[in-house]
Amino acid sequence: MTLPYVEIDGRPADAENLLVPALTGGYGHFTAMQVRDGRVRGLAHHLTRLDRANRELFGPALDVQRVRSLIARALAGSGQTDASVRVYVYGPAEAPTPMVVVKGPAEMPSTAQSLLSVPYERPVAHIKHLGGFAQGYYSRLAQRQGFSEALLTGPGGVIAEGAITNIAFWDGTSVVWPDRPALLGITKAVLDPRLAAYGLKSTHREVTLAGLDAYSAAFVTNARGIAPVGRIDERAFAVDAELMKVVWRAFEEAPWDVIDPG
Repeated sequence: MTLPYVEIDGRPADAENLLVPALTGGYGHFTAMQVRDGRVRGLAHHLTRLDRANRELFGPALDVQRVRSLIARALAGSGQTDASVRVYVYGPAEAPTPMVVVKGPAEMPSTAQSLLSVPYERPVAHIKHLGGFAQGYYSRLAQRQGFSEALLTGPGGVIAEGAITNIAFWDGTSVVWPDRPALLGITKAVLDPRLAAYGLKSTHREVTLAGLDAYSAAFVTNARGIAPVGRIDERAFAVDAELMKVVWRAFEEAPWDVIDPG
């Protein structure tokens, strides 16, 4: 699959209605998921994310069961059962419109990721909103310098999140997520409550660039999966194979939810 397949409000997109999102001023929200065999991990988290963001940005609740049907419809229209799917909701406020975009499936690289810290934090960080110019800018800056991704930081080098990931650290006893305004990624939302059952404690606390020596390993998560971190700036991290084995297992054994409600 090369070009994306797009449906807007349940209808295949054409040249005319594809112009509408460009005219909304970048005001809206979305979620991104990996679909395999018509299923997705954390479907309820995706639908809750869309509903909460819709209430905050536009006022009314979102008909999440209709959105679920729209995802299933777009997958059927694309002819794909394995795919990357994004669901966008954009203005105007009196009639927010859902758009489903279907592309080929994607996986997180299995190699250790390198992160370049940058002095930026996402505004309204708890919402997966449109208009991520700064994230794209800093991601390209990082890649031009040989890094995989940008690491977003606040005053004093406090760590928030990756440009397109959540990040977690290992202090030898617990998985530590930065206690800073950030998007709750769906992979993190699925993974974190499962860690205890696999023998891993987890917590949230402030993490700073200056305090990275307190941690022996790190990993990042997003819709594509989980990957170890090998470097933040010039600070190298060893890949903890045993830790990653348990983390991957905790996530891989999470159930897949059927999208098509039938």
